Amino acid sequence: MEFFKGIPEIRYEGSASKNPFAFKFYDAEKIVLGKPMREHLPFAMAWWHNLCANGVDMFGSGTADKSFGARPGTMEHAKAKVDAGFEFMQKLGIRYFCFHDVDLVPEADDIKETNRRLDEISDYILEKMQGTDIKCLWGTANMFGNPRYMNGAGSTNSADVYCFAAAQIKKALDLTVKLGGRGYVFWGGREGYETLLNTDVKFELDNIARLMHMAVDYGRSVGFTGDFYIEPKPKEPMKHQYDFDAATAIGFLRQYGLDKDFKLNIEANHATLAGHTFEHELRICAINGMLGSVDANQGDFLLGWDTDEFPWDVYTATKAMYEIVKGGGLTGGFNFDAKNRRPSYTLEDMVYGYILGMDTFALGLLNAEKLIEEGVIEEFVKHKYASFESGIGKKIVSGKATLKELSEHAEKLGKPALPGSGRQEYLEQALNGVLFR
Repeated sequence: MEFFKGIPEIRYEGSASKNPFAFKFYDAEKIVLGKPMREHLPFAMAWWHNLCANGVDMFGSGTADKSFGARPGTMEHAKAKVDAGFEFMQKLGIRYFCFHDVDLVPEADDIKETNRRLDEISDYILEKMQGTDIKCLWGTANMFGNPRYMNGAGSTNSADVYCFAAAQIKKALDLTVKLGGRGYVFWGGREGYETLLNTDVKFELDNIARLMHMAVDYGRSVGFTGDFYIEPKPKEPMKHQYDFDAATAIGFLRQYGLDKDFKLNIEANHATLAGHTFEHELRICAINGMLGSVDANQGDFLLGWDTDEFPWDVYTATKAMYEIVKGGGLTGGFNFDAKNRRPSYTLEDMVYGYILGMDTFALGLLNAEKLIEEGVIEEFVKHKYASFESGIGKKIVSGKATLKELSEHAEKLGKPALPGSGRQEYLEQALNGVLFR
């Protein structure tokens, strides 16, 4: 059965093309900075948004039909989603997918039945993978949707719920290994608190770390060799979430000795909710050796929640790709944790969304290549810190200077000159020159 009828395989036709079902900038085989664009941009389909989300929001019911010809809540529907998903990925040339456990099958009342369903559907996914180049980018467990997780999973006050979370993680890791996943993600959707009046923060953080250590031990024992990821988010649904931003998550990983197995999965929309830019979070990861994977989307600065829009902001994509390339690239990929707007409810809209997102990051990569080759930014940054390359500055960097010595140097100066100009406007104009040349 063909689900996306009338929609051809999406191919690169160049920026002059007027064909809505064509890439204008994403040319998979184009060599950029020494390797094909597809290797810089390993795109992934998010199972939950693309195959499950129907446009429901807090004010209204769904607008999109994601039944794919089957009755929702059945295993027939689960298999129909697999069929539709693989057709979608093949038509768009997407080589990876990401999943939560309960995206794949309807959750049963008994975990043993849920696991049986997961075994059945993962067998079916493996069959669909044969003869294609489609692979699993990463898996995860949904430990935020069910009411039992009202107080979190690792941070819950219930030992029974904690055990149930562990069971979900175990099965999700088994599935990730079975499907050849490159990574496993912890998104602490409810790992946080609403008020300190009823919360033991240290106990909850200790318990979250214990759960992650157990996951690492189990994953390695069953042959998982990829990276574990934390996906930071500052708020929503909890008012105070423990994985607030990249710096907070990195501090947590180091405090609990998890930094050898974990990297970060950075979502653009989560960065802005934390009061940061997407590129800031990527830079923090890169300088700490924690640059892992990306959830590719964007938020709306006029709205204070996680809107998960398909990325179209080329400025942000350019600066993000500059950070990723300069940081050595991702160990994971670019998962489109993005959903169509509620009025964009057709199957064609699903395709348009991915074309938009893939073209936006492709254009960002091409612009980042120009920035790197022209070297204006790197040259300026090097010049900005030139005073630390000789004299007292070099001694500071070497670690040989003392506070007394620096004080004596300052007294000799009497009054230091102003630091060199930051030239922000000059550099922003240079960026415009690359984007609009």
